[in-house]
Amino acid sequence: MGIAHLEGQTLGGRYQVQSLIGQGGMASVYKGTDTNLKRAVAIKVIHPHLSNNPEFFRRFEEEATAVAHLRHPNIVQVYDFSHDGDLYYMVMEYVVGETLQMRLKRLNGARRRMSIGEVVGYTADICDAAEYAHQRGMIHRDIKPANIMLDVNGKAILMDFGIARMVGGAQHTATGAVLGTAMYMSPEAIRGLQTDGRA
Repeated sequence: MGIAHLEGQTLGGRYQVQSLIGQGGMASVYKGTDTNLKRAVAIKVIHPHLSNNPEFFRRFEEEATAVAHLRHPNIVQVYDFSHDGDLYYMVMEYVVGETLQMRLKRLNGARRRMSIGEVVGYTADICDAAEYAHQRGMIHRDIKPANIMLDVNGKAILMDFGIARMVGGAQHTATGAVLGTAMYMSPEAIRGLQTDGRA
C-alpha cells in the first residue's frame, strides 16, 4: 500500500483513512475513523524511506509506547501503534481545533493579538503537560507553536513527542545530529550539551 494513496484505505483492518491533515519530514498525519470504536482519530504514518531506518523506527516505536502511558488532559492521547505491510503508523486522539502556529498566523494576518488571558491560559496548560511528562521521565524536546493544538473549548494540548527522550537518554542521534527546532531550542540544546526538563 503506497502512502500517496491512503485516503479511502483501511489500515490494519480497522482504521479508515479519510483526509490528509498535515505532513512533515518524518511523517504524514491523516484524519481517520476507528471503525471498531466508531470515533474520529488522527493517524500518523511514517514516510516509507524512514521506516527502513532502524534508528528512526526505534525512536518512533519508543514515542508510541512512552506517550501511550501518559494520561493528561493537555497531552494528546496515543491509542495504538502498528503496521500494515511496510507502512508503520500511530493512532492518536483527534483534536478539533487548530495549532497555535495557525492561530498566530491568522491573528497576524488580521493585525490582531491574542488576549493576555488566552496567553496565560495556554501557557499554564503546556507547563502542566510538560511537568507531568517530566515527572514520568519524559522530555518533549520540541515544544513549539506547530506542536500545540488549541481545541474548541479553549484548551492547549501538547502533541508530537516524536523526538522526546527519556530523562538520562541521548541528546543526539547516532549520526551526531542535534534533535529539535532551532528557533525554539534552548542555548544548551543548540550547543549539544546535556539538557533536562528546564531546557
